[in-house]
Amino acid sequence: MLSKKPPLLQSFLSLVSRRVSHLAQQQYDVIVVGGGHAGTEAAAAAARVGAETLLVTQKINTVGALSCNPSLGGVGKGHLVKEVDALDGLCGRAGDWAGIHFSILNRSKGPAVWGPRAQLDRQRYREFIQSELLSTPGLTVLEGSVEELLVTEPNPEEPGRHRVTGIRLANGSHPISASSVVLTTGTFLSGSLFMGQTTSPGGRIGDAPSSAGLSHTLRERLGLRIGRLRTGTPPRIVKDSVDLSLADLHPPDSHPTPFSFLNTRTRCKPEEQLPCYLTRTNAGVERVVRESLHLNHHIQEDIKGPRYCPSIESRVLRFPGRRHQVWLEPEGVTSDLLYPQGLSMTMPPDIQLRLIREIPAMHRAEIHTPGYGVQYDFVCPTQLSPALQVKSTQGLFLAGQINGTTGYEEAAAQGLWAGVNAARWARAMPPVALSRTESYIGVLIDDLVSRGVTEPYRMFTSRAEFRTYLRPDNADLRLTLKGFEEVGCVSSLRYQEAVRVRDSLQDALAALQALAQSSSKWRKKLPDIRMSENKCTILSGVELLQHNVSFEMLASAFPECLSPYIEFSQRLNIEAVYNLHCDKQKKEMERIQKEENMSLPQDIDYFSLPVSLSQEVREILDRVRPSTLGSAARLHGITPAAVVNLLGYVVHTGQRERIRHRNQPDQKEEKEEEHSARNASLPQ
Repeated sequence: MLSKKPPLLQSFLSLVSRRVSHLAQQQYDVIVVGGGHAGTEAAAAAARVGAETLLVTQKINTVGALSCNPSLGGVGKGHLVKEVDALDGLCGRAGDWAGIHFSILNRSKGPAVWGPRAQLDRQRYREFIQSELLSTPGLTVLEGSVEELLVTEPNPEEPGRHRVTGIRLANGSHPISASSVVLTTGTFLSGSLFMGQTTSPGGRIGDAPSSAGLSHTLRERLGLRIGRLRTGTPPRIVKDSVDLSLADLHPPDSHPTPFSFLNTRTRCKPEEQLPCYLTRTNAGVERVVRESLHLNHHIQEDIKGPRYCPSIESRVLRFPGRRHQVWLEPEGVTSDLLYPQGLSMTMPPDIQLRLIREIPAMHRAEIHTPGYGVQYDFVCPTQLSPALQVKSTQGLFLAGQINGTTGYEEAAAQGLWAGVNAARWARAMPPVALSRTESYIGVLIDDLVSRGVTEPYRMFTSRAEFRTYLRPDNADLRLTLKGFEEVGCVSSLRYQEAVRVRDSLQDALAALQALAQSSSKWRKKLPDIRMSENKCTILSGVELLQHNVSFEMLASAFPECLSPYIEFSQRLNIEAVYNLHCDKQKKEMERIQKEENMSLPQDIDYFSLPVSLSQEVREILDRVRPSTLGSAARLHGITPAAVVNLLGYVVHTGQRERIRHRNQPDQKEEKEEEHSARNASLPQ
């Protein structure tokens, strides 16, 4: 199964133009600002939940654009893509449609840390996203720049000092009202572009800068703490000017693995995939970097950049003498450009050309578009709730780089969850949260709102405590059913498929468990398996899978009971390997969830709390105001002793409240009896 072919880009633009020209509605449930990965997922998710949604973007033809690298997924990031897809998001299916080079990273390690990844065709990806948005009921797209948020007094029945009621566009048009607003401004919030010693306002080359009014509203009107981060992008290289014979060829996987649980294949056939190439920097590259530092304003700024995807200037300064990898990646099937992954740079264009030509494979390379740096504002994410709502402002949600993250996948995950909760807020439904014990999205959001960021945040598998359970292969079983039954963002079609998969896997594991026999009988049935002849223990089919016997081998030996499940071969192999460990982890997770999900009242006065807490701990708790005990425990500076004391206070307070509530009916009955006795003594 593969999603149908999207309409041409021109069709999208013409249809959206008609929508814009006839935009009579000035009231929406949800307004999403920004058309990048966070914005498109947020708008689509809000509409799926049932909210009348408006997506506002500066340029309609860049909706869904791959602003930087032409790829999706990777280690940790691939987990996020699978989870977004399990919740009926867009990017996984878009990756299957636009992918031109598929591979599983970390294949030599366990399946829990495999990293599904794909090189993408930029045009195909953008067209798919735009087609999906166009066909989403209840979703309107508007081209425009947001000047400011409309802010009013809060609803006294809800926490917060302000309430967002809509937006005002920069063109002076009438305000557009909404119950909730999702900001996904990416690098455009007070963004500045850097190239050499030249600086200009903007968040992406070729696009207009964002309105200064939006930054002013967040900083001055709402009083939010704002920080500054930086990132960059490499130059785009003319493919025909590169001698690829001097680089190492890296072919894709022979059998592409789709991102989406709804797809059994990718659009790109195995033989049609394009290769990538690997080369490395050398002493000449380092020399050019050092000679040009005085001309590079961006690298001299004392502003944090991405630690795990730094510029070539930062790499040279941090690791002198090292040869750094440079991946030459195709930008599309018909594109004549290569993306040099690992050569992000902000030096003047003429020096960029000098640097690139120091690498043998690119000794005659031509630059199509020079690289540049971006500096932008972000909102310190500890000011957000786990629903990604600003704690002090009712109806305002943030997602993507505005929260201090980097990467398409992190943005898409936040966008989906912010869109879900913005729609639920607009429809007077309670917010929903994902625990870090059940998803990488939960890990991402909890890290942001509990710990904050000092540099652009990127997802890694090492950030998840329960990564053997939070695998890419089981994201549908973990999230799709919840997304349909509790959250409301999953279609019935996807839900039915997830139920079918769950039931089939359970039946298959039961059938494997029933195949229990002695090791001698197994050796007779499967003479090629390696098993000690001295052992006479009874082994089930599940246990056999844990001893490097594949499900396919068992199915060929027992076709009558196992052949119906052959489509789930790989998943069953993985489930069997992790079965025992996951059972132990689930018990541990249940224990942790009981404690970490314990709510902390948002009106606690931490400075006068009658428990043993240091002044530093009180200040941290008062500043961050974590929503749960688990969030508090993961804050920097919070000691285990402080958590124990806080737990004791919450438990004691809860018990006291329960006793008080139990006694209230008795008190009411006593008053009623007293009132009846008094009435009985009065003359009738």
